[in-house]
Amino acid sequence: MSQISRVLPIDLVKFKQKNKRFSVLTAYDAAMAALVEQGGIEVILVGDSCGNVVAGHSTTLPMTMDQMIYHTQCVARGTSRALIVGDMPFMSYHESHAQAKANAGRFLKEADAQAVKIEVLPNQVDTLKSLVDVGIPVMGHIGFTPQSVFHLGGYKLQGKTAAQADAMLALALEVEAAGAFSLVLEMVPAVLAKRITEQLRIPTIGIGAGPDCDGQVLVLHDLIGLSRRSPKFSKQYAQVGTDIVSAISAFNADVEAGRFPGPEHGF
Repeated sequence: MSQISRVLPIDLVKFKQKNKRFSVLTAYDAAMAALVEQGGIEVILVGDSCGNVVAGHSTTLPMTMDQMIYHTQCVARGTSRALIVGDMPFMSYHESHAQAKANAGRFLKEADAQAVKIEVLPNQVDTLKSLVDVGIPVMGHIGFTPQSVFHLGGYKLQGKTAAQADAMLALALEVEAAGAFSLVLEMVPAVLAKRITEQLRIPTIGIGAGPDCDGQVLVLHDLIGLSRRSPKFSKQYAQVGTDIVSAISAFNADVEAGRFPGPEHGF
């Protein structure tokens, strides 16, 4: 029997049991995914944030299943070890359980992902369970859910009141009971994220949710300085955008001055 070399969803649960923190990054193409994996990242989320940082949309809502499948295929081809999680786009799992299973299955069948992520509203826990019931590993996502940005009134912190916090904890427990292997907590107060993390057996993955989650996720373009505007909860570890502009400017100057191509660049 052949061995699966990639990190698997169950491994994240084991990480929590061993108190091992882990990092998650987004990627959308083979070249960047390879670099993310070389950097030691064990989980790559092919996020619908692609709509913002790659396609230039103001929200994630325009992303389609075909686009997400394409980007996930690219990421899978550029990696060999990281757990690949495909982000199910807006309206790809909302109409029926049958629709959700068909679309989630595409990530595993066509794109070589090992799991999917869905944003879970209270009435969508059964949808998550329907995926798990047919053997599709699911990462849940609660708190600020970008696909509900208009309903939520913009990019706002969630779970601020005691009642909202209690409701979010209850939803997190439902997500766990439905079979999710992990749970993203986005833009929630740190004290609430800590409370949820302590009560769940599955790992939490924070983004703008304080330091006490089991894992942390960022959008790659925010981390390396390629985003036009980075959120408060992100940290820039490099200014790649500045380096790219400098390289392009130098190339342009060399062409205009006749310095490129030189004799060493010809045949």
